[in-house]
Amino acid sequence: MPATSPPVLSPRHVALILFALAMGGFAIGTSEFVVMGLISEIARDLGVTEPQVGHVVSSYALGVVVGAPLLAILGARQPRRRLLLWFMAFYAFGNLGSALAADYPTLMLSRFIAGLPHGAYFGVAALVAAHISPPEQRGTAVGRVMLGLSVALLIGNPLATWLGQILGWRYAFGVVVAVALATVAMTARVLPAGLGAPRTDAMRELRDFNRAPVWLTLGIGGIGFAGMFSVFSYLAPTLEHVTGTGPGFVPIALLAFGVGSVIGTLLGGWLFDRFGFRAAALVLGGAVVVLLLYPLAAQSPWTILPVVAATACMGALGPILQSHLMDVARDAQTLAAASHHAAFNFANALGPWLGGMAITDGYGWTVTGPVGAATAIAGLLVYALALRERRTAATCIVHVADAD
Repeated sequence: MPATSPPVLSPRHVALILFALAMGGFAIGTSEFVVMGLISEIARDLGVTEPQVGHVVSSYALGVVVGAPLLAILGARQPRRRLLLWFMAFYAFGNLGSALAADYPTLMLSRFIAGLPHGAYFGVAALVAAHISPPEQRGTAVGRVMLGLSVALLIGNPLATWLGQILGWRYAFGVVVAVALATVAMTARVLPAGLGAPRTDAMRELRDFNRAPVWLTLGIGGIGFAGMFSVFSYLAPTLEHVTGTGPGFVPIALLAFGVGSVIGTLLGGWLFDRFGFRAAALVLGGAVVVLLLYPLAAQSPWTILPVVAATACMGALGPILQSHLMDVARDAQTLAAASHHAAFNFANALGPWLGGMAITDGYGWTVTGPVGAATAIAGLLVYALALRERRTAATCIVHVADAD
């Protein structure tokens, strides 16, 4: 990452900027997951089946995967403040279209459009957070920005779901529009123009992006993080068929998941500031143990809650890998940071797919834990490759220096 002097801002000013950026993450997190809680309401209103509404979630994820690199490349030469304002305004527009969608195809298109700025916003927000913070606090600052996504899981999604059930599902997206516009207003107010961040061009971004350290880091997230989504996606039927709880216990389990997500996000920033890239191995190693315990813990409501919370702590990978990408991406900062969230959405698709196949093959609902442990182990293998590549590159540099 090119060395540039961070702007001189007071701690209060930095905190306000991080809060504004996290508020955008709160809007994104609420919008991303609210469909899952309103599937029945949307299906009845639009006259489609619940599995068809499930495709709406996939449409959004596809928008994230497509939009993250595309918008990052198109915005490579734009000031980061301008990008943040445009991306969040774009997000408000996509969710307004979702709220006003008259039929199923329109909703599918609107969710795809809403997903486009998701990864690009988080990527640029993480770069801004790191740039305005002291070097030894970069991980913590990135974690605070991503905390908005975790708080959305804990508070935003349940509240939006409740509002959608009471007033209609369209109001849930209306709330997201309001929060997104508030984010635009606050960001414009507190984030100074001309942060002094380096600019680059699209060709340079693509050149430095297409390197092993970048792709291996993205691979750790895209594969290793899949285990969390494998468990989360099938948590409700596991509670019903294995734990033996009623529907009223599901919100409690989701609350535990939200608490774990918040803890994990804060923990990830702290771990990176102290252990650097090694923190990724610590999180993945812990995840393997927790996910292997999941089938046993699922037998009782008293044991499944802490394990669900611990599984959600895998969210610590987010700020760790995001911060590491800043160190290895060279001049592909925007593209790499945005692609980080595309990789996590790939994990969001991979985990449920693998878990679903295992369940269909007759291994039971709790097989999602061992499946998730397997993906975490695969993530550790990719980490080992990244570590080996890093050491090889360092050795080559030493040999070149000795030759000179």
